[in-house]
Amino acid sequence: MSSERPINPRFDDDMWFNQVSPGPPRYQTRTDKPVRYFTVVDKQGGAVLGYVWANDEDDAAAWEPRQAAGPRAMSEGSIWHARLEEAKGRGILPSQALAEMLANPEGNKGRALPGSLTDAPNAAAVEALAESN
Repeated sequence: MSSERPINPRFDDDMWFNQVSPGPPRYQTRTDKPVRYFTVVDKQGGAVLGYVWANDEDDAAAWEPRQAAGPRAMSEGSIWHARLEEAKGRGILPSQALAEMLANPEGNKGRALPGSLTDAPNAAAVEALAESN
């Protein structure tokens, strides 16, 4: 009787692992800490499309679409989201990204509302604002 065990053919092949890129750098999308945010309005009618918020302490920032604005808000969000990713890629703080966006307020169909930069207790408060009106 032989002491060798037969090799299971499933384990006889070499294994290959594909390295997956983590994707572009991104700010965190949640924080329970206070945030600063500004309002984005439609260039044509002035309706609120959504909000861009940021918090340096948690390295967090995101676009929050206004639910009542529907697909137009979701479409506009891609512009503001891309601007946040680009800022994170350059390694700047979320508050600096907000300042840059306010200095260059034009999006695709929307623009940052001048004088709308304000504070909220956390990201959930901005989310609630986007859902409520």
